[in-house]
Amino acid sequence: MIMTEYNFKQVDVFSSVPCKGNPVAVVVGADALTTAQMASFASWTNLSETTFLLKPTLPQADYRVRIFTPKTELPFAGHPTLGSCHAWLASGGQPKGSTIIQECGIGLVAIRRDTEKLSFAAPPLLRSGHVEPVVLERVAKGLKIPLSAILASSWADNGPGWLAIMLGSRKEVLALEPDYAALSDMKIGVIGPWDPVQDGIDAQFEVRAFAMGAGVAEAPVTGSLNAALAQWLIGTGRVPVKYIASQGTILKREGRVYIEKIAESIWVGGVTRTQISGIVTL
Repeated sequence: MIMTEYNFKQVDVFSSVPCKGNPVAVVVGADALTTAQMASFASWTNLSETTFLLKPTLPQADYRVRIFTPKTELPFAGHPTLGSCHAWLASGGQPKGSTIIQECGIGLVAIRRDTEKLSFAAPPLLRSGHVEPVVLERVAKGLKIPLSAILASSWADNGPGWLAIMLGSRKEVLALEPDYAALSDMKIGVIGPWDPVQDGIDAQFEVRAFAMGAGVAEAPVTGSLNAALAQWLIGTGRVPVKYIASQGTILKREGRVYIEKIAESIWVGGVTRTQISGIVTL
């Protein structure tokens, strides 16, 4: 079997503290790989996502990316978007304009950079609105909380298939101990507000992402979920147009996701850093 060497980076996303964000494996210049090879490598890395940088097929795009979990391919995901962009820039990528344009399964995604962070423009929701009562009852039962603890809920699917709920406090969010088997085909995002007196002012909301349907019990820090939560909650006036979300606390991570609505776009940002750089043979 003929093997080929590819440049490889493992990027930590959404934390300024090394190894406290969400890692993504990125294979650079992966155009020669088949879908089966990509899926096999993503299964082997066993990270929540592995991505493959490719030449774009659309003239507006700077690069194209395919995103895989250990079980399936995703049309879009947030921290892989920022991690892939970081790897593309670190590998010598030069954007055509001031905004970087990523091509992926959901279409074109705009990314901007400043001195410390990369931010992506939240893509349109594929599904939003009312959650069916029978589904919400299943969620409450699977999360082992009373239905009355769910203050608000909405479908918030921008690719991965998120269903989002809001609880009354950070304490309630951190106390969740889901029955993962009961929710094995679902992807549930949970958000609750910080209490400035009890929790401090480092962030304003706590987020957890249970992605059993993608083969991940709990994801450390999730850009797609935070984007969808912001679209839902800013759109309904439940949260301010600019805030910081904390995620990964239970997993001993220190994720910080920076949300800001500018004009009609919601930008989702965080710090990115290369943790591993080298060669992978596939």
